[in-house]
Amino acid sequence: MSLPAALFRQLDTMVEERGLPSRSQLIAELIRHALAEHEAYTRPEEMLAGTITIVYRGDRGRVRHQLAQTQAEYLKEVISSQHVFLEDDQSLEVLLVQAPAVRLKDLCDALRRVRGVHQLQLVTTTALLPPLHEPDGSELAEGAAA
Repeated sequence: MSLPAALFRQLDTMVEERGLPSRSQLIAELIRHALAEHEAYTRPEEMLAGTITIVYRGDRGRVRHQLAQTQAEYLKEVISSQHVFLEDDQSLEVLLVQAPAVRLKDLCDALRRVRGVHQLQLVTTTALLPPLHEPDGSELAEGAAA
């Protein structure tokens, strides 16, 4: 692989600043991130897991209420959420999500429409959470025998 010298210098600086053992490790991470993002755009039905990070103004309870309502509308997609208060009456919320890419895009769009949301970022991966509640064959057989 060949890159312009300036880009190599920037890459090496990034490797050093992150304390990574090699340039290859950073390049692999960047490629994985780009591939997951690409999947979201080119295969809308592909299942993805990831996080949605939201920064919003928390001075009005209405914003928190609308965000909670939106998350409730996407109950199957939002696995969990964590909220912290920031300075200057702002809040940061991180949602753990899993769904088809198109459904995650719809969720992000709905959250962005909430007045008071300042920043929103979806980060995805093609690695999935294991099924949370899926009975295996033995549970089905036991239920049928009872």
